[in-house]
Amino acid sequence: MHGFIRVAAAVPRVKVADIEANSREIISLMKEAEAREVAIVVFPELSLTAYTCGDLFFQDTLHCALDKMLRHLLAQTRSLQTLAVIGAPLWYRNRLYNCAIAIQRGKVLGVVPKSFLANHKEFYEKRWFRSGLELRDATMHIAGEDVPFGPDLIFGKKIRFGVEICEDLWSVRPPSSMQAINGALILCNLSASNELVSKAAYRRELVTHQSARTVSAYIYASAGVHESTSDLVYSGDALIAENGTLLARNPRYQRESSLITADIDTQKLTYYRLIETSYADTQSTPFRVVPIFPLKQITKILRRYDPLPFVPKNASLQHEICEDIFMMQASGLATRIEFIGRTRPVIGISGGLDSTLALLVAVKAMALLEREASEIVAVTMPGFGTTSRTYNNAVKLCELLGVEFREIDIKPAVMQHFSDIGHDPGAHDVVYENAQARERTQLLFDLANEVKGIVIGTGDLSEIALGFATYGGDHLSMYGVNASIPKTLVRYIIDFVAGEEDGAVAEVLEDIIGTPVSPELLPEKEDQIVQKTEEIVGPYELHDFFLYHFIKYGAMPSKILTLAEIAFEEKYERQTIKKWLILFLKRFFANQFKRNAMPDSVKVGSIALSPRGDWRMPSDAEVTHWIKELENA
Repeated sequence: MHGFIRVAAAVPRVKVADIEANSREIISLMKEAEAREVAIVVFPELSLTAYTCGDLFFQDTLHCALDKMLRHLLAQTRSLQTLAVIGAPLWYRNRLYNCAIAIQRGKVLGVVPKSFLANHKEFYEKRWFRSGLELRDATMHIAGEDVPFGPDLIFGKKIRFGVEICEDLWSVRPPSSMQAINGALILCNLSASNELVSKAAYRRELVTHQSARTVSAYIYASAGVHESTSDLVYSGDALIAENGTLLARNPRYQRESSLITADIDTQKLTYYRLIETSYADTQSTPFRVVPIFPLKQITKILRRYDPLPFVPKNASLQHEICEDIFMMQASGLATRIEFIGRTRPVIGISGGLDSTLALLVAVKAMALLEREASEIVAVTMPGFGTTSRTYNNAVKLCELLGVEFREIDIKPAVMQHFSDIGHDPGAHDVVYENAQARERTQLLFDLANEVKGIVIGTGDLSEIALGFATYGGDHLSMYGVNASIPKTLVRYIIDFVAGEEDGAVAEVLEDIIGTPVSPELLPEKEDQIVQKTEEIVGPYELHDFFLYHFIKYGAMPSKILTLAEIAFEEKYERQTIKKWLILFLKRFFANQFKRNAMPDSVKVGSIALSPRGDWRMPSDAEVTHWIKELENA
């Protein structure tokens, strides 16, 4: 389903050296994984015997029982489509190896030995095991069959996965890195990893960082509390991460067997490797690809999705990111002003969100340059739809910030323009709206020439994506400061600034945040805004969600629809989401010509639409296939 597969990390309740009991636990967890539509389940290191057998690893009695119970385990799971990776000590050419065994439908698919043995402080694995690092093109006879054996194995065809064992991840050059370079999207780690103070936090960072570095999903399963506690204690830590994000974690120190799952987006990982990293330029080494049976498919995506992907949910992180974005905006503008010379920022201020943020950025930029805010020229240009709320907020904010404030009523000039071109002022069409936007832009550019200034663009990322700007009007500027900030994030940045300002400024900013988004180009009624943007193009929270998944991960429209249904399940019905998604696609394709003529603008996030860097697309590209794909969903 849309490239999602469900993976799991299992922590069985083990009995040290009791392979029969351990096999029962593994079989039970494999059947549970199958019932939960899991494609791949990973068990801890040496899970068939337990990790803490010590010198019992040398005993023939243990290995005879191991061979018998492995055959039994295969027979009991012959009907299961779920692929499992379990741990066991195995002999090969009179040497003992700490191994991961990949099994599916009652067959051993392949065996991967541990490459880097833990042999420091409390660990002494070299007492029993040999490193498998140098093994290549080997074959092992196990459970009556010859199967591929070695660290040079990758499993699967379309969706590939690799396997490493515990210390392998902690090494300078983890085998999983090379597995990822050779196409493995999912990395499995069978681990023991005893507990020490603060070790769990470091382990979590190691797993998430490796998933990010390799642009992969990483499944980590560690030995549970019933390992021997003669010298160490184990907690059963289990983790599933995807590209730097921890998706699932097992509560540690559980007394019973446990199974955690997460839905992995393999399409997203593939796309991200294609466009966002140097993955394609990394030299690979030879690996053998081991075929597997078809993986278990899911019938429903259980993963949750954030309806506001651009907005951090953690309050402290949100404050930190908003501050960082604000400083990037201000620093970019300050550098541009410094390059030009003694120029003055000129901004059209409407009392709306975007022009407010641009004004705040300009004030900060001037402070960085140790220049006065009074050098900024802020111009309000009331038109036919201007209400007293937006007008008063614009005036008051300019007064409080100490910028030079000017007011130019555009209505007479626009009426003259209507007369010149023969347009009926009573026809409130696109001519009526765009004439006002272009008149304002003309005034700003001419005023900038007059005061030796530059016009600061105020349009945000959401408007740029939708083309919700007048070409040759507010679409133009000499430098844009909001061009990579989505509408859903603009409010939070202004709110951050409000928290840094005194009471009077904060009060005005809070009222601006609460004002409906509107270009105010249609006549107001009883001093109320009648032209609300989100009633025209749809909710910005939906459009920002569409934009995020469309640009960042190249998701197909039907997949975006599914993810939006999950994210907004209690707010919008499927048909409502689909309606606005169709509009998003049509507007996005139709308005590329505006993006191709974008002014210079500062990039602050991972998504931007500048034709000079982030998004290159022909203006006359057809949207047909995207619409058809969505309509068939």
